[in-house]
Amino acid sequence: MIPGNFQHLANFIWSVADLLRGPYRPPQYERVMLPLTVLRRFDAVLASSKESVLKRYAAIRDKEPQLVDRILNELARDEQGNSLGFHNHSPLDFQKLKGDPDHIGRHLNDYISGFSENIRKIIERFEFDKEIEKLEEADRLFAVVSKFAEIDLHPASVDNITMGLVFEDLIRRFNEAANETAGDHFTPREVIRLMVNLLLEPDSDVLTQAGIIVTICDPACGTGGMLAESQNWIRAHNEQAIVKVYGQDYNPRSYAVAASDLLIKGHHESRVELGNTLLEDKFTDLPGFDYLLANPPFGVDWKGEKKVIDLWPDFRGYKGKLPRVNDGALLFLIHMIDKFSPYKPGDKHQSGTRIAIVFNGSPLFTGGAGSGESEIRRWIIENDWLEAIIALPEQMFYNTGIGTFIWVLSNRKEAHRRRKIQLIDARERYKPMKRSLGNKRRWLDQAAIDEITCEHGALGESDTSKVFDNDDFGYRRVTILRPLRLRFQMTPEAKERYLDTFPEMLDALLAIEKELGGEPYDDWNAVWEKAQKLLKRLPDEQGWAKGGRGMAQKKGFRDAFTVADPKAVPVIARHYKAEPLDIEALFPDQNIPDLERNELLGLLGMNPDGKGRVIEYEADPALKDSENIPLKEDVLSYVLREVRPYAPDAWIDRETLDEQDEGIGKVGYEINFNREFFRYQPPRPLHEIDADLAAVEKRIMALLREVTDEE
Repeated sequence: MIPGNFQHLANFIWSVADLLRGPYRPPQYERVMLPLTVLRRFDAVLASSKESVLKRYAAIRDKEPQLVDRILNELARDEQGNSLGFHNHSPLDFQKLKGDPDHIGRHLNDYISGFSENIRKIIERFEFDKEIEKLEEADRLFAVVSKFAEIDLHPASVDNITMGLVFEDLIRRFNEAANETAGDHFTPREVIRLMVNLLLEPDSDVLTQAGIIVTICDPACGTGGMLAESQNWIRAHNEQAIVKVYGQDYNPRSYAVAASDLLIKGHHESRVELGNTLLEDKFTDLPGFDYLLANPPFGVDWKGEKKVIDLWPDFRGYKGKLPRVNDGALLFLIHMIDKFSPYKPGDKHQSGTRIAIVFNGSPLFTGGAGSGESEIRRWIIENDWLEAIIALPEQMFYNTGIGTFIWVLSNRKEAHRRRKIQLIDARERYKPMKRSLGNKRRWLDQAAIDEITCEHGALGESDTSKVFDNDDFGYRRVTILRPLRLRFQMTPEAKERYLDTFPEMLDALLAIEKELGGEPYDDWNAVWEKAQKLLKRLPDEQGWAKGGRGMAQKKGFRDAFTVADPKAVPVIARHYKAEPLDIEALFPDQNIPDLERNELLGLLGMNPDGKGRVIEYEADPALKDSENIPLKEDVLSYVLREVRPYAPDAWIDRETLDEQDEGIGKVGYEINFNREFFRYQPPRPLHEIDADLAAVEKRIMALLREVTDEE
């Protein structure tokens, strides 16, 4: 049940903006309103035990600060007698601050200094001392503090749930007002609601049990919106549930907001920490979490952290390559997977974990087989952790208009989801906004959220929901080669170029020219054989030099007098007696096409000459290509069907067949949403297009006649 008076309170606090105009722009209002809201709430919460705290402080003020804090934190209690875990030993409060307008700045700083260390650390992150000075210089501080003193935030009037909703509403307003940068730390509320639904709805039977304890973590929590919405969902379904939330963020102001939100709601066992998640994991003391969700920054460079991360023996349980330094989004997912709670069916202490995370399109397909991104996708999919991906509409976020995706992962998939991945296309389920906020021009209404949630739960097939096997997104990258074909011709221009570099070869070149003439030859193999025999008959000083110079002379000869020609004879690289080849061992667990052995050898670049030997052709670098062959397909059958009809002389590069443990090419994974949901739209009939053009032309002519008639 959502209290009805929270909106009235939020509106009243927001009205303080009238006093801030001038010294502050709207995106800067939060610098004053949020810390003062926090201070006013703490002031009201501490009121009932204020007198006893002041009396005790007077007796122990000379003791060690840590001891004083510990004693007074225990002494400060709410009206139900519960320890608050923080205190304020200043004799001032908001009502007394109004008593000395001329020294309001000094008194407010003294009042803040009276808080326990845990509260001071949070207020320091707001950098509120700078705002006090700024407000005092603008002669606004007394008016603003007086306005907040009028707000009744006492727990008897505003319970923790209502106060939390007020604070969340203010955070949303401030972030939307600062929409040019909000995407860095603020996710649209409807996106969070969808993520929470996808994360928690499948467990609704468990989460509604009496006495359930739930742990939730957001490693890029910003101002704590996802944690708050998760708490709201669970509270709406089970008021008796105990929810412990944990968050971490590198932005001091965002951290301060999130930490204040927890204290305002009275969540003493929950924690929000300040720090870079990728470098300083603040929750190593916890074995794992029941749920994790995050909206990590898109395309953030992690070059500055690379030296530290590269020194780790493995990165949070993942031992493969890391993504490129210009996009660290997948690093957050690896971190979240490392926070999986172990799963053992029937064991409530090993109940597993579910994850929801927002990405742009890059993590779906960036990087080919063997790259860091592909290896991370492979690690996730082959461990059967990826449950679903939902494509959201474009223009949903405040700082970017690009398409975004929600990934749902779990190490305890339901039986009917195992080895399956669901893709949901929600890109057209938006409502246009009446007024854009930065790049945000679209939103999801509750009907769309419910529809997507139901579609995810049903795991059905439709135009917007498709279910795939894990292997459907895997492929083997195999290199395909084609022979080099060279046409030889000795022209005056080529002779001049060659002799400029190798003048000592003049006599040899004249002898070859006399033998071969200036006509073109389609068979380089025959030309080279003749040239070799001819030079052997010449004196040593006129033939090929020995060592490196000789190798350069031979290479230069071919480069100078040949050009690639698709009609020429393939260049032979080797002609030898081959050892027996075990094709079944080369392609384990694959069907071998029913072909003659010579044809199979030809697919591997080993062309039998009919005399017990094989010919291997030199590959043309310009024609080298790679094929991504689906894991469910046989490599040889695929090449026969998809390559040979268009390039009959192509063969598989055998060196690429043993690049990974599987023995058949590099394995990669990618998820191409557009390919899976592409719908072909046939062009309109020509007569319809002609009719439309005629109608437009008719309207133009009518407008022109109106103009000429008026003249």
